[in-house]
Amino acid sequence: MSDKCTDYRFDFVTHRKKYFILSAFLIVAGIISLCTMNLNLGIDFKSGTRIQVQIGKVFNEDDVKQTVEKIGLKPGSITTAGSKNDMAVLQFPEPLHKDQVAALTKAVQAAYGNHVDVQESMVNPMISRELARSALYSILIASVGIVIYTTIRFEFRFALSSIAALLHNVFLVITLFSLFQIEVDLPFIAAILTIVGYSIHDNIIIFDRIRDNLKRVKVKTVQDVEHVVNYSIGQTLARSINTVLTVLICSLALYIFGGESIRNFTLALIIGLTFGAYSSIFIASQIWVSWRGYDFKRKCM
Repeated sequence: MSDKCTDYRFDFVTHRKKYFILSAFLIVAGIISLCTMNLNLGIDFKSGTRIQVQIGKVFNEDDVKQTVEKIGLKPGSITTAGSKNDMAVLQFPEPLHKDQVAALTKAVQAAYGNHVDVQESMVNPMISRELARSALYSILIASVGIVIYTTIRFEFRFALSSIAALLHNVFLVITLFSLFQIEVDLPFIAAILTIVGYSIHDNIIIFDRIRDNLKRVKVKTVQDVEHVVNYSIGQTLARSINTVLTVLICSLALYIFGGESIRNFTLALIIGLTFGAYSSIFIASQIWVSWRGYDFKRKCM
């Protein structure tokens, strides 16, 4: 056993059960939240109408709401968007008739001038179900591809540990969106797929280092495996932290300055990247250690 491995002073492995308990607690909280509160689905996943009103100047959301309610329409939500905060995005939980859209256009032009531009997009139940199904298939296909690639490149235990960490990250993002009832829309799915890619990338870096170190040392006990993993995580720790900080800074800048239309996307990205960095160090590697340790003990029996 290499002295570098045994002498490495930081211990990420010994307390792995505590990390598992923490994650299990968060997952149970997520299950309870989804069962009781569900997700706040946007009209991308339900039937409804989204109206974008390009007002051309800063406005008050309450004034827009009153203007629309005067013609008998009740928007589910009104948000400010656009690089100059000059666009109102109105979402209606039901499909609007052309006459209703025309009346809305007339009302906002009367309030804010004829230069106001109105754009309508409608989603019916069939399209929304197809979108939800496609999103689920995308994540499943990505997961299967990751298992195949990691199994060929490394070994099956690495592949399943990566998938467990990946699902852990995705589920915790969904949990927070459910707990705080943040709207789930199509950009959210794009964020989830981005998190999947980032999580597997971070895991592969650590697993690659573990595999290289295993070639140089001969492990005979569970403690030897733990030393190798501790040393491998330590070797990649600075890179992992620097990478996630760089991406987080960019994501935070987009969240603050990117406008309302991509705010949920960047928020999901920030949460997912944070959990991704955590899970690559404290979950994925620890699952592999536990699994490898179990195999050692079984052979010794």
